[in-house]
Amino acid sequence: MRVLVAIGLNSALLVALVCWLRRQPHASALRWALLPGLGFRLLAGTIAYVWLTSDSAFFQYWGEQLTTQLWANPTAWLRTLLGEEFHKERHHLVYHGFSNTFFLIKLLSVLNLGSLGNAWLNGIYLSVFSFVGSWQLIRAVEEAFPRVPVGAAVVAWLAWPSVVYWSSGITKESLLVGSGAWLTALILGWLYGGRPVRALAVVGALLLAVLHFKMRFFFAGLLLGGLISLLVVRLVQRFFAGAAQHRLIQLLIIQLVLVGGTRLAAEVLPVLRINKFTNQLSNNYYQLLRASQSRPHIEYADLKPTLESMLSYVPKAIVSTITRPWLGEDKQLLYIVAGLENLALVALTGVAFIALVRQRPGYLPFALVVVLVLYCLALAALLGLSTPNLGTLNRYRAVLLPYLVFLLLQNEYVARWLPRLSNK
Repeated sequence: MRVLVAIGLNSALLVALVCWLRRQPHASALRWALLPGLGFRLLAGTIAYVWLTSDSAFFQYWGEQLTTQLWANPTAWLRTLLGEEFHKERHHLVYHGFSNTFFLIKLLSVLNLGSLGNAWLNGIYLSVFSFVGSWQLIRAVEEAFPRVPVGAAVVAWLAWPSVVYWSSGITKESLLVGSGAWLTALILGWLYGGRPVRALAVVGALLLAVLHFKMRFFFAGLLLGGLISLLVVRLVQRFFAGAAQHRLIQLLIIQLVLVGGTRLAAEVLPVLRINKFTNQLSNNYYQLLRASQSRPHIEYADLKPTLESMLSYVPKAIVSTITRPWLGEDKQLLYIVAGLENLALVALTGVAFIALVRQRPGYLPFALVVVLVLYCLALAALLGLSTPNLGTLNRYRAVLLPYLVFLLLQNEYVARWLPRLSNK
């Protein structure tokens, strides 16, 4: 019975993937990047399986326990799915609150119906989801912004090494990158690409938002806040076309929406209130710091769980998230690759700054650039303050890196390096 279910599910998924691939337009500038991009993601997923992390092995093990419960007692599995605890014989797992770990384990218990508990195949499922979500955003950029070099998006989401690696296999980042990119693609398509707002797409956007929220609600809050502020800007531009074209007006709208949204969210979710938020950041920082003394890490002298103390270290946190580990900081392969990436990021930042000074920053809409820059800076600050371990930080920042790389690559100077990927 289990084998028949697995064959049926995998056959359906394979047919759906082939049909989706065939529907992609071959007349676009992206036609040659589709299959190589998918192949790169699948290769990364396979490598992630060969060097399975302890976190991934933990997710897989407990996912299999939940799948066993599903086959033996579907009612009990459904209670587990809707609750925060798992109990079966000698196996017990208890989580409270917004546990992305337990959510991923629940998801794997469903994926195991197709993979029969094979960790490599589960990693392939998540890798494909990450790729499809990324591809949707690349296509949305191509359609909505014909003057923007589409190669910037291709490199950012399909070729940047740490993004591809950490968003493949059994990782939370696979779901985060895929859901965030796909949700952003839908919003950009509606706001800038002229795509009609259909009911099915709205339902899909809501499901993607829930998935993104379930995986890391702080990350989701930053992305959703930015997208909502962008929506308000576009609505104001539509009804008050003259005034809303001024950049100061757009900045004011974005600021009002973000500040108002933050205050509203803090009323709904007590964990987002300033004192609780800073305490959580401080606890995460010191907990990871104690476990990272023998590894490259970030240190903040006398960091306190207060808003003033946190804000004083925000610049260092942002710079550390983007530039560390430095090349030569550690001899392990992960740190060497990350160091090379960071050199490239610093160089691209310098070129982007020159392009900005010379008024050649690119052709993205001003409001969209502001939203993406704020998202990258806020997430970099959040990660830098809460994650002193540079190895863990390198994995977590894979969620913000594609947006940052995209911003750095779309200016006129860098676009010259990507002639074969231009929209022309």
